[in-house]
Amino acid sequence: MLWLGWTTHGEAATKHKQRWVPDLLKDPGMVWLDRLFIFTHIGLGAVLAGIGYALGGWTMAASFVVWGMFVRLVAILHTTWLVNSATHMWGYRNYPTTDQSRNLWWVALLSYGEGWHNNHHAYPRMAKHGHRWWEVDLTYRAIQLLQLVGLAWDVVDYRDHEEKVARDAG
Repeated sequence: MLWLGWTTHGEAATKHKQRWVPDLLKDPGMVWLDRLFIFTHIGLGAVLAGIGYALGGWTMAASFVVWGMFVRLVAILHTTWLVNSATHMWGYRNYPTTDQSRNLWWVALLSYGEGWHNNHHAYPRMAKHGHRWWEVDLTYRAIQLLQLVGLAWDVVDYRDHEEKVARDAG
């Protein structure tokens, strides 16, 4: 959880991002989201408060902000931390990896497929985390939908070069 409060600035931040997410630095939309992250949340809170106030006064405004901002963020952050804690303690492994990552079905359901964590650690670039027919991965389905309408491209949906060649040939 320390990554939330641990930030670097200036040249150190640029070097860190160039090492770990060089493709995201080339996308102006992602750079915009990174730079304006806190401001977009403040703006969303203001919009929610305005809608709530228009519908029912200050009580409704407060309710919209609490549920639409704070409860939502707490749920999302705790689900993220659950993926990175529970799936390193319990579950099964499809692949031998150098860590203790595991696939855990109930975490996958809560996190829309991110609980297939061993699959992710074995093939981190692969968009599809559910590698067996019963490993439901709603995040990958959303990516496929975005790809279908032209909002996602160059999606890595294969494990290695051989699988890509076999899939493209068949």
